[in-house]
Amino acid sequence: MNLEVKIGKKTLPNPVGVASGTFGYGSEYESLIDLSLLGAIYTKAVTLEPRTGNDIPRIIETPSGIINSIGLANVGIKRFIEEKIPYLKTLPSAIIANVAGSTEDDYAGVVDKLENCECIWGYEINVSCPNVKCGGMAFGTDPFQIERLTSMLRKRTDKPLIIKLTPNVTDITITAKAAESAGADAISCINTLVGMVIDTKKKKPVLAMKTGGLSGPAIRPVGVAMTWRASHAVKIPVIGMGGIMCADDAIQYLLAGASAIQVGTGTFVDPKIPSQVLDGINKYANQEGFDSISDFWKYI
Repeated sequence: MNLEVKIGKKTLPNPVGVASGTFGYGSEYESLIDLSLLGAIYTKAVTLEPRTGNDIPRIIETPSGIINSIGLANVGIKRFIEEKIPYLKTLPSAIIANVAGSTEDDYAGVVDKLENCECIWGYEINVSCPNVKCGGMAFGTDPFQIERLTSMLRKRTDKPLIIKLTPNVTDITITAKAAESAGADAISCINTLVGMVIDTKKKKPVLAMKTGGLSGPAIRPVGVAMTWRASHAVKIPVIGMGGIMCADDAIQYLLAGASAIQVGTGTFVDPKIPSQVLDGINKYANQEGFDSISDFWKYI
């Protein structure tokens, strides 16, 4: 099967990527998995200024998943370019920078500084960040803000622009359409769901920030459903994620209309899951007589 996936003006070698925030900057996993097998590495979120992240504890295991409240801890754009880019440019996979910020200017600043980095294949825009100029409401919950932010970034780059949607909305098709109308080349969904764990002995939330983002197998059915809804609402590619632990999980996303997928929390359990998923997609496609990714979309 032809595994290539076209996004914007570029093409991924295969549909299997590793999700932002779960794979560091690639070097953390180089001794654990053959990085050449990955279609894309979505980097840890990059912000304009360094971020130390939230207070600890900021991660807790739950049935079939984890809840994290890392707070976008990262080295900032200056150190990212100086310390991470030299390694990333040696990798064979497409490098997609996950961009985060608290204002439109933050996002613009990161993209502007990365434009001259040839190894950056494209951008995944994390719109789950709170917009401090709009009272702290996350960009991704307001279709008007998504459209405005996407349009502004579209004018700054010709590289693939992927908007990462939050599931914490009433109707994900509205935000998906907003991203598409403003010039996004693709959307990725879903980001984490809001969750909380309470320590019944201490009678207070376990996480320092009280709530966090739920990921892992528990959210897969939600991710598949939202991918299906989004893929039927827009014409641009949809990148599905959420709870992928094996090839069958990934195939569900492809059948739901995804053009590509990302493995996130699964790599904490077994770093080889992405390569196993790629192998499983290939075997399934051969068994079904599929010639391309689009052959997955004919059934649902």
